[in-house]
Amino acid sequence: MDKIAVLIPCYNEEKTIEKVVRDFREALPEAVIYVYNNNSKDRTAELAEKAGAVVRNEWKQGKGTVVRRMFREIQAQCYIMVDGDDTYPASAAREIADLVLLKNADMVVGDRLSSTYFTENKRPFHNLGNKIVRFGVNHVFKGKVKDIMTGYRGFSYEFAKSFPVLSRGFEIETEMTAHALDKNMHIEEFVIQYQDRPEGSESKLNTVSDGIKVLFTIIRLWKLYRPFYFFSVIALLLILLSAAVFIPLVFVPFLKTGLVERIPTLVICGFTVLSAIVAFFCGTILDSIVQKEKREFEFRLQTLNNEKTILSDK
Repeated sequence: MDKIAVLIPCYNEEKTIEKVVRDFREALPEAVIYVYNNNSKDRTAELAEKAGAVVRNEWKQGKGTVVRRMFREIQAQCYIMVDGDDTYPASAAREIADLVLLKNADMVVGDRLSSTYFTENKRPFHNLGNKIVRFGVNHVFKGKVKDIMTGYRGFSYEFAKSFPVLSRGFEIETEMTAHALDKNMHIEEFVIQYQDRPEGSESKLNTVSDGIKVLFTIIRLWKLYRPFYFFSVIALLLILLSAAVFIPLVFVPFLKTGLVERIPTLVICGFTVLSAIVAFFCGTILDSIVQKEKREFEFRLQTLNNEKTILSDK
């Protein structure tokens, strides 16, 4: 079992990967550097191996699938995940590792947004997207995480082995944060200095398509982790919609004439209210299932902690 494992998912990062590996080897001499090559068309794997990294391949495309492979294959007391584009400082790795190993943090978030991100990043829609995602996740999951989508994080063994990876692409960071908040895990934030990609290095993140995926991920996780809240909102919207149609078109004319002149409208409003009631009780039932799953999750954490102790002693 490694004490510290540095995980670097990569796709076509030949311009920066060699420097990133060397920087982390210098910052954390005792760490094992793993580079997971995700179907790169350039010399990423060759240069990473030359710099001293352990290179492995994930043939299914997508950052989420790479993270799933890394967490499944690697055993470590502390995991540090960083992008291979040389936008995050290796000098912060020691403090991130200490927060996991000494302060028992389950997830350490490398906070870019509180330092240089908004000035260094040259893509304004990325800035707006980060703000929207931060508001959405913190509102839904009652958190105060300042940087939801950072690619620089530290993890405990318990987090890595209990995190169910459902996302395939760049929305994986949002999913990690939601999982940690929902399971009441110990989250630490550490402000880092972000620098934009060097000239000639291109981002693999598509502002529009990946942004839409992240927003839909928030909605999916809202339904998955907070079903009572999610379905209660749907029920309330249906009731308000029904009332907005029923009162002016059915109820007010009925008070004036004593007749129901729009029978089809009355029927539709009735079915809308019934749908709201069904949505409310669906949320209630699913919430009970989620609460039961949370109790079982706590027992799994105890098992993982015992497993980590056994592996560490070997």
